Amino acid sequence: MQTRTLGSGKLEVSALGLGCMGMSVSYGPPSDRQAMISLIRAAVERGVTFFDTAEVYGPFVNEELVGEALEPVRKQVVIATKFGFRLHADGRPGHAGVDSRPGHIREAVAGSLKRLRVETIDLLYQHRVDPEVPIEDVAGAVQDLIREGKVKHFGLSEAGVATIRRAHAVQPVTALQNEYSLWTRGPEGEVLGVMEELGIGFVPYSPLGRGFLTGKMNENTTFESTDFRNQLPRFSPEARKSNQVLVDLLAATGARKGATPAQVALAWLLAQRPWIVPIPGTTKLARLEENIGAATLEFSAEELREIDEAAAKVTVAGDRYPESLEKMTGR
Repeated sequence: MQTRTLGSGKLEVSALGLGCMGMSVSYGPPSDRQAMISLIRAAVERGVTFFDTAEVYGPFVNEELVGEALEPVRKQVVIATKFGFRLHADGRPGHAGVDSRPGHIREAVAGSLKRLRVETIDLLYQHRVDPEVPIEDVAGAVQDLIREGKVKHFGLSEAGVATIRRAHAVQPVTALQNEYSLWTRGPEGEVLGVMEELGIGFVPYSPLGRGFLTGKMNENTTFESTDFRNQLPRFSPEARKSNQVLVDLLAATGARKGATPAQVALAWLLAQRPWIVPIPGTTKLARLEENIGAATLEFSAEELREIDEAAAKVTVAGDRYPESLEKMTGR
């Protein structure tokens, strides 16, 4: 697979990464651990070198999974994880709010290093901005960890441009991870411009719209009771029915290109900037291989213009998050 470079820190990764969260949490019961270890290793065999996890996924169990899966190939891969949530004392899923106090960052990193079975975290993101802790203090804490050799690169997730600039002035930010896809295009405003200006890579999460843009669901699809999508306005049956027009657009484009809707969605993202690296997640080998196929799908300038013009006519129904979660983004 081709590689791309994130940020002025020159972090080289595969053009497509693998988001590992859904293997353990958020989309119903966790998948079989050994099967997921095999899937992660299959991704490496197929050229994927960039793997994304977080302390809060589980909590802890996703980092443990990724650590075990990648330990034999550690020198071949880049592992990204995240800190920034206050976890429940009893270990239950979810979180009890944000916490980016420097002392807590150190505790989180110590735990992540053990679970990931590594001596250094390649890319460490602040998962969500903590309004109670100046971002300069957060960047300074990560800078200390970089000097100590425990972290290589600093990243932010769902941060707003003012926060990005302030953090970058203390410790250069290598990558920003925000949601971005053909149905979540907020970053196309100020955010991508600031990435270009400051030399920061961009890592879109949920690049397939949490599965919707694959064309494998419709308004009649039902989710497991523990599936996170049950909470999202954009996944109400009414919203899904309304948003089907976007999937139809992807399918029509794919039919002309000999590609699936998922491949079109991912290739479109790759075409936006040379420093964009999407991290689609999956629990199935066939889907992994399908996603990887997007890395070789290219569009002409005219084809991209046609996609953009058609997508611009679509008004996406439903907010991406309920208010309680949306207020944690863009700060």
